[in-house]
Parts: sequence; structure tokens; C-alpha cells
Amino acid sequence: MLVIRRRAGEAFLIGDEVEVEILELGPTQVKLGIRAPKQILILRKEIKATATQNRIAAGELAPERVWDLIQSWKTR
Repeated sequence: MLVIRRRAGEAFLIGDEVEVEILELGPTQVKLGIRAPKQILILRKEIKATATQNRIAAGELAPERVWDLIQSWKTR
């Protein structure tokens, strides 16, 4: 892991296309600005972890169980 120090208003580059600027510094948080091409997906780590957990949980549901759930909703 690379660790660097930056002050508010300073930036660093990731490759040739991504620039990360330090916008604000607080006692417990940092506000970042990210400039990147639209085709580069930028997600908070916890969002990706939640999506992965959801996919795993959905994969555990058998297709016939999904059909049963659909049918039970239709009869309500």
C-alpha cells in the first residue's frame, strides 16, 4: 500500500486519467474530489461489498423457490 501525505487543495494522479484532489480536511474525515473518465466506475468500498453479499445471497435461492414466491404474491 502506498501512503502519501497531502494538504487541502493538493492532488495526486492514478495513472494518466484519474486525479484525486483533497478538498477538505476535518478531524475525523477527508473530502475527496475525483476526476476520471465516465467509463471508469468509482464506488465506495462498502457499496461494492454490499452488492457482492447480495449476489451471494441471491445465488443461494433455488429457482423453484423463486417461482413459489412469485405464485404466492399473485394469489394475494
